[in-house]
Amino acid sequence: MSRLIEVLDYQGHWPAAFEAEKALLQQALGEAGMTIEHIGSTSVPGLAAKPTIDILAEVESLAALDARTEHLTALGYIPRGENGISGRRYFCKGSERRTHHLHVFQSGNGQLISHRAFRDYLIAHPAKAHEYAELKRRAASACHHNSGAYVALKADFMAKTLALALDWYVKP
Repeated sequence: MSRLIEVLDYQGHWPAAFEAEKALLQQALGEAGMTIEHIGSTSVPGLAAKPTIDILAEVESLAALDARTEHLTALGYIPRGENGISGRRYFCKGSERRTHHLHVFQSGNGQLISHRAFRDYLIAHPAKAHEYAELKRRAASACHHNSGAYVALKADFMAKTLALALDWYVKP
């Protein structure tokens, strides 16, 4: 899939953009939504990123979420089903220039911990975040706006860092 892929220096308005979208999502999800969190690179202060706000939502039931899909589409979100991750409901907003990605999991799904651990690990380990930023810049330059290639160029780093993050996250 080809779309515009650019990595920008950290933008100070990203947290506020998340908070504004969170307020809209809380209304759209109603009682189906338990938590809504800022994840991904735009949630890590100082980290270069694609200017797309990644959002993690935890719901009590995917069926309750599915019943609210029309409220999400009214906000401009396009449902993509599981999109490669079992138990996820994935939505994107924007077309060639994605503005938001919404990842929704039912409470208890291990992906919730993975996303939180990766974010928190990068926040706590600035050198690793810097290494990731440099990799992302190189990948964006080399992928020729091919999202599959961009993801593949980061895959090894992501897998290794996630393993470190999960080990770090679960330790008392």
